[in-house]
Amino acid sequence: MIFMEPVPFRIAVLLTACHLLICLSSQPLKAQYISKGGNDATAPLHLLKPDYDTPYGETKPEDVKKTLDKVYRYLDAATPVALIDKSTHKVVDLKQANENSIFQPGDFRLISYEWGVTYMGMLEVALATDDQKYKDYTIKRLDFIGSVAEQYKKRLRQHKDATTPVRSVLKPHALDDAGSMAAAMIKALDAGAQTAHIRPLVENYVDYILHKEFRLQDGTLARNRPLPNTLWLDDLYMSLPALAQMGKLTGDNRYFEEALKQYKQFAERMFNTEKGLYMHGWVQDMDPHPQFHWARANGWALLTKVELLDVLSVDFQGRAVVLENLHRHVAGLAERQDKTGFWHQLLDRNDSYLETSATAIYAYCIARAINKGWLDAKAYGPMALLAWNAVNTQVTEQGQVTGTCVGTGMGFDPAFYYYRPISNFAAHGYGPVLLAGAEIYRLLQEHPFEINDSAVQMLK
Repeated sequence: MIFMEPVPFRIAVLLTACHLLICLSSQPLKAQYISKGGNDATAPLHLLKPDYDTPYGETKPEDVKKTLDKVYRYLDAATPVALIDKSTHKVVDLKQANENSIFQPGDFRLISYEWGVTYMGMLEVALATDDQKYKDYTIKRLDFIGSVAEQYKKRLRQHKDATTPVRSVLKPHALDDAGSMAAAMIKALDAGAQTAHIRPLVENYVDYILHKEFRLQDGTLARNRPLPNTLWLDDLYMSLPALAQMGKLTGDNRYFEEALKQYKQFAERMFNTEKGLYMHGWVQDMDPHPQFHWARANGWALLTKVELLDVLSVDFQGRAVVLENLHRHVAGLAERQDKTGFWHQLLDRNDSYLETSATAIYAYCIARAINKGWLDAKAYGPMALLAWNAVNTQVTEQGQVTGTCVGTGMGFDPAFYYYRPISNFAAHGYGPVLLAGAEIYRLLQEHPFEINDSAVQMLK
């Protein structure tokens, strides 16, 4: 015979169980705020150390360098410098290279916009720390690419449709092919790369940006994907730093003027002045226009401004507009930094995941702007240090960078961005980490900090 409890009793038991579950589940959250050791009369409670998610107030130059060295060792081993026969996998002498020759595979490609950032990151670490192995990394690989390109130019003159492992170098088809690599090559020339091999490649890249990329009617660099007449915020970085560096290399102000024109026309369409953030994509004739503030694209925009400000003279017409926008953009980002030091995949949606590459770019740009005198150290130094400490937690003992969103197209719904995968092999994370480490290393030397009332305070 089955006996059933009265309904009120069952409900009471259920309510009691639910209450107990809620209490138990809330304990870890409360525990991190409970003071330990003493009371108000016996201990300075305001000096108790909180259980921070990210190490706080512990940033030291020597520790930054240790992290950078881990990344270097991994990348040096993971990006071999050789051609091999794709059938036999044997190393091929450059003079014997043919249509069956490919770059020896590693974890990353030697030629990509992501690796253009990595090459520049290596150069910055060398400048900041005076450790020449970082510069040698970039020079060795770019000189090799230049030599391979020179060899295949000869083959293409004989066989115009010949297969080549340097197609994107000799015949770029997109801004992704051209801008980042060109900027890295120009900086490498200044560091000692072979001018005879590299300079022609730079000129070819810049010619593509100026004369071959699709544009809107007003001359704004654009794409016809995913929809016709689309602006990608990413393309600020895929074009303007190369033009800025070309202006510096040649002394021709026309490159600066074109870069500033492009910047202005992008910003007018894509910068949300109320939020201090950029939208990822803009499509002509889309009305109303959804705005998704993707973190890494905002990083490319911020990095572009830093690159422009680095080379433009203080009195160059249009520079003040870039500087003003840098201030507004950083202020918008500052409002949205997570308590861990990271920023979210979608900057204004805190339930999207915390993302490493964008956080690293922001750490670099904010620290560099402080070091250059464009931002106030006391206002923004602590957030830059916290961002670096967050990024530092994502570098493994093997030197891999975790938590980086993979390559991302453009979407007009939230799910697209929320569910982008992350990978240790997303190349987008490595250059930003090197850049961030280099500039934080400088920041710690030029703008020391102290812990005052348990908080990080910049001294100057």
